[in-house]
Amino acid sequence: MSAAPTGSNPVAHAIKLARETVPPMHPAGRPFVLGGIAATLVLRKIAKPLGVVGALATAATAAFFREPKRVAPARSGLALASADGLVSLIEEATPPPELGLPDVPRLRVSVFLSVFDVHVQRTPATGVINKVAYRPGKFLSADLDKASDDNERNSVLMHTEDGHELVVVQIAGLIARRIVCQINEGDKVDAGATYGLIRFGSRVDLYLPPGSKLLVRKGQRTIGGETPIAELPPLSSSEG
Repeated sequence: MSAAPTGSNPVAHAIKLARETVPPMHPAGRPFVLGGIAATLVLRKIAKPLGVVGALATAATAAFFREPKRVAPARSGLALASADGLVSLIEEATPPPELGLPDVPRLRVSVFLSVFDVHVQRTPATGVINKVAYRPGKFLSADLDKASDDNERNSVLMHTEDGHELVVVQIAGLIARRIVCQINEGDKVDAGATYGLIRFGSRVDLYLPPGSKLLVRKGQRTIGGETPIAELPPLSSSEG
């Protein structure tokens, strides 16, 4: 008798559903999770209740570093959210000076990430990375206005495939103490692709070119790599 096809095997089907439901973990989280597993085993030898606490903490850590699959909109000419979170500020501001851009205000959309949000950052459009600049700073609460200016940050300048200029800034928060950026100058990136993360609680700013049509409002939740933040202007009216 021949073996039953995979589609009729309930165990294989359950495994397939689990893989599709539970998002994979970003590689940066592996050392933390492995350390948590080791600590859990030690705690369990001391007392089983401590082992349970360690297991729960390890599971929470793994959840923090989750990297769910995202599908960018097929429509071109959009600037997508670079992070999951809450739109906390929409205002005019000048881009970080370390990028060497003109000191001219641009529309800035700030997304605040709580410890419960997905913490990987995604590129807002398809294009080329022009500059990556890290600057140390303070660790104020990321939802404060002055966090963009005072906190530790990593700034990325990119040009979309249509020639628009976008700036994305990862900003450390009150608890966050480590910014990870996986892209370099000259890299070609796809819209919605993961390019970094911030540990643990943070903020991401997106600076838009003049003439962009805003598509979100303050207080709205965003999905990184999927939610359109703005419709980019025709090239004739943009800075590029």
